[in-house]
Amino acid sequence: MSQKPATIDAYISEFPETVQEVMLEIRKVINELAPTAEECINYGMPTWKLNGNLVHFAAYQKHIGFYPTPSGISAFQDEIEKYKWAKGSVQFPLNKPMPLNLISRITAFRVKESSSQ
Repeated sequence: MSQKPATIDAYISEFPETVQEVMLEIRKVINELAPTAEECINYGMPTWKLNGNLVHFAAYQKHIGFYPTPSGISAFQDEIEKYKWAKGSVQFPLNKPMPLNLISRITAFRVKESSSQ
């Protein structure tokens, strides 16, 4: 990526079609669970804001990084153990089915958490 994209559509368009399809599925899941969240680019990646940062994701050569804040990671610790993860992020490999159900449940958790702030 030579220049940082200004929109999520521009971000997604910079990747191979197979990766675009995965990102569009993730975007759809997030938008269904957080219809009032603001879509934007923050930290150079697709971001949803709802009373602050809700979730982010980013595409890399071999994985999708999903960033639901530290609370989103700790609440689903048992389920993300099989992935590479850190305090506020988890890496979902692109060579395996994307765990959309898990992304959905983490996003729903973050929506609920964000709405109570």
